[in-house]
Amino acid sequence: MAERKSRRRFLAEGALALAGAVALRPDEAGAAPDAGTKPPSGTGSIFSGTPAEGGGPAGPPVTPDDFTHAEKLMRVSMTPEQRALAADSWNLNIGPFFARRDFPLGDESPGMVWNPVLRGTGRMPKKNRLVRSSWTPRKPAGNDEIAFAPVHVLSRWVQARQVSSVQLTELALARLERYQPQLNCTITLIREQALAEAETADREIGHGKYRGPLHGIPYGVKDLLDTAGIRTTWGAEPFRNRVPKDDATVVARLRAAGAILVAKLSLGALALNDVWFGGRTSNPWFLEEGSGGSSAGSAAAVSAGLVPFAIGSETFGSIVDPCMRCGTTGLRPTFGRVPRGGAMALSWSHDKLGPITRSVEDTALVLAAISGPDPTDLSSLPSHLAFDASRSVKGLKLGVVPAWMSGPAASEVEPAAVKALEKLGMRRVDLDFPEMPWAALQSLVLAESAASFERLTLSGDDAQLRMQVRDAWPNLFRQSRFISAVDYVQADRLRRHVAKVWAEQMAKVDVVLTPSLRDEPLATNSTGHPCLVLPTGWVMIDRIRSDWLPPPGQQHPAVSPPRKVPSGVSLIGHLWDEGTLCSVGMALESASRMGDAHPLGFA
Repeated sequence: MAERKSRRRFLAEGALALAGAVALRPDEAGAAPDAGTKPPSGTGSIFSGTPAEGGGPAGPPVTPDDFTHAEKLMRVSMTPEQRALAADSWNLNIGPFFARRDFPLGDESPGMVWNPVLRGTGRMPKKNRLVRSSWTPRKPAGNDEIAFAPVHVLSRWVQARQVSSVQLTELALARLERYQPQLNCTITLIREQALAEAETADREIGHGKYRGPLHGIPYGVKDLLDTAGIRTTWGAEPFRNRVPKDDATVVARLRAAGAILVAKLSLGALALNDVWFGGRTSNPWFLEEGSGGSSAGSAAAVSAGLVPFAIGSETFGSIVDPCMRCGTTGLRPTFGRVPRGGAMALSWSHDKLGPITRSVEDTALVLAAISGPDPTDLSSLPSHLAFDASRSVKGLKLGVVPAWMSGPAASEVEPAAVKALEKLGMRRVDLDFPEMPWAALQSLVLAESAASFERLTLSGDDAQLRMQVRDAWPNLFRQSRFISAVDYVQADRLRRHVAKVWAEQMAKVDVVLTPSLRDEPLATNSTGHPCLVLPTGWVMIDRIRSDWLPPPGQQHPAVSPPRKVPSGVSLIGHLWDEGTLCSVGMALESASRMGDAHPLGFA
């Protein structure tokens, strides 16, 4: 019952770990990215600073004593003469940079674009191929079976017209409304539009115009994806009445595939943890604790049988973490595979969109519908997806890092999963990763997120956010303004080094099986590798789990008697090779027999 290291603890430690990262290699010259947001009108020097001589914007007047204090934060050392020189030339050399704060950047992305591909790495299929699992026609037993059926089964019923899209949509809407008091996972219910689209889907299917496995299937999206004419709140008080004009690219692609959007699902405010402006989203397996963040509502709704699938997002654990908590399956795609146009930008070089489902095959079906480049996202790249549900995993190489299989992030679930795959014919290959300041990569996320929400911080509107604790965004955004541009570039160089290390290890295997919430596998959010997380067993917990750090000197509340809850593992794959990742996931899913496990109280 060892306490697991939370994703939030990783983030909170990231800035401290950066100091070690800077010392990893000799310093070299680098350039900082220009990032910001449009300030509110009429703010004047609040954003750009005090006018310098000649009328240009500058920072506040500084003295040598100011640099004495700043040295403590920046971990540099200067002589009295050097401090005097720096103070005297501050406005000359640094002041012009403050003009950027008043320039209307809007939703512009940075000029530095992360490309995860190193020369000779990645396993891009030559063409798209999607082979679904076989199916024996049968009628559903009733609404309870329908509510918890995976997409690949529901789609067969819909295609055979044994279940209508209207029936599925009405069921989803009813369950979303019925269980909202317990779960608090829905921000906006989309009733009229969903039913109208479901009726259209039934007519099209009746006329032989079947669009594919998502046609007529209801779903929900994390409420950071824009929906035309329907509010998209980002889960945060300052944006609770925000109504976009256009659909996000992923929403538009799912509509083209015939899927029916029924709900905008909760997320921790601005994609952090599980507390939004309406309160905390609960874990269906254990209502006394949160569902994990930040794709909190997406995981909770799928777990409780409210929607067949949902779209989540991950910057640094936001699909993996709630799926682990709620016992759902999630796929974080290769960075660049799924375009993020119309999605809230938290970290341009880390944000990823992916499916949360009740089966591995379902993640492949959804990924096929939303993949491909789009001009709204400069990081999106052309890609192919090759998935065959009947593929054997015999002979594939399974990477295992013995050093990761113990400690606070591990349990008995991971060794059992390794044994199950070995019985299926996979060959275990032990890997050895070097010691590195993995958590320092979080400084990239912190700096980019602070840039994305600069206006919120500098205007003071961050005071509207519900959570004002030490590891919540208001404090993190303010602290992140003290990450220097030099340190950001050095952390980005560390990122490339980490990508090379992962590439060297991945070259030895087909997939890596790992505990989900360790620093090293979470670091693949920076490298861009795809990750599949799925439930594979059970653990006993004796303490409430939370992504929020407890107050200093305290612990989260005890659970007595201990509670049995689902747990799982993460599979890390080669860049662009989600097909193999899903094949291994399906084999493990079948061996673990967790597919029929559902939280009590939601039938």
